[in-house]
Amino acid sequence: MKTYATLLLAGSAFALAACGGNDEVVVAEPVVEVVAEDYTVYFGFDRADLTPVGAETVVAASNVASSTGSSTVSVVGHTDTVGSVAYNQALSEARAATVVGAMVGNGVNPAIITAAGRSELDLAVPTADGVREARNRRVEIGVE
Repeated sequence: MKTYATLLLAGSAFALAACGGNDEVVVAEPVVEVVAEDYTVYFGFDRADLTPVGAETVVAASNVASSTGSSTVSVVGHTDTVGSVAYNQALSEARAATVVGAMVGNGVNPAIITAAGRSELDLAVPTADGVREARNRRVEIGVE
């Protein structure tokens, strides 16, 4: 058995020497693909409760976050330009909190969720002040 191991070692050394004498073995790092999914939940005027379609969207985002072992979920609430910036800030935060609550209820770990409200600062559709624009009344969910 000792002779066989010695021959095997000698053969391995000879094979390495034949390859240019490079004694260094390089092991490639495994490639981890991070898939990011984005979802948008829309809200009624001056509302922070989920519509049936919004609830379905939250379930879809929750399923991806739970099934892929996501490390971060961002939830950002937005409003249109009707109302004061301060009022809209509170409304955007309430919308984000509604989505976070639903995601946690769907089994997403609350420790991986960050939430914020952006009031009327990041409009999806630019409008003048005081304009009701449904596409601006939203929560954006990012799952990574």
